[in-house]
Amino acid sequence: MLKRSKYHPSAETLLLKNEGLGETRFHGFSSGLIQFLTSLSENNNHAWFEKHRPYYQDHVLAPLKKLVTDMSDWMLCIDPGLEVEPAVNKTISNIHHADDSPLDASPYKTNVWVMFKRPVPDWQDAPAFFFEITSAWYRYGMGLYHISEKTMNRLRKRITDDPEDFYKAILFLEKQNTFTLSGEIQDQIPLPKIPKPLQEWYRRKNVYIVSVHNDFTPLYSTQILDDLLKGFAHLSPLYYYLWELKK
Repeated sequence: MLKRSKYHPSAETLLLKNEGLGETRFHGFSSGLIQFLTSLSENNNHAWFEKHRPYYQDHVLAPLKKLVTDMSDWMLCIDPGLEVEPAVNKTISNIHHADDSPLDASPYKTNVWVMFKRPVPDWQDAPAFFFEITSAWYRYGMGLYHISEKTMNRLRKRITDDPEDFYKAILFLEKQNTFTLSGEIQDQIPLPKIPKPLQEWYRRKNVYIVSVHNDFTPLYSTQILDDLLKGFAHLSPLYYYLWELKK
């Protein structure tokens, strides 16, 4: 069972460690990142992408790898089992749609993301930290985005069996205004006699905590790295709680 331990430093300690990287730390994305994603959505074809592949590699993929590299030691402080290799299909999204993708016939994805999760076979039922960028917004957070009904029912049972224990895991939400609860709502599910704030969790088909932003300014400086470090540190108590569902 994964627990918070002496090896998990405070958010302040982690930020000081990051500042110690000096000039080698991640300094943000190119200002052309959003324009690239916008243009790709308007020209989602092989010819356009191959013409702009060098830009993608230098201004999109390379910064994502640098970001993962600078976060890797810190993420391992949260969970030594996380995948932190800065590579496509490891921690970084593949720009290519799968040939058998049922959701989109276009050859390229118009969003990019980083995900820190354990490399386990049933990863859908394991909590993961994520950071995603589109041409309209970016977001970051943590949760069970592809959770199975069996695991979601296990979470519901834990909430009803010991609501106080669950409150401890989500207590940080009352002390901040960065993250909000998200996930698809299941309207017809019978609700037990639990406090209304907990019912908002109980009704979800999937559950994750997310911070969404329309102002891209933080992406172009070290601020985005600091925001991710702070945010993921605050989310770690809930991360540990969700991992316990896999016992």
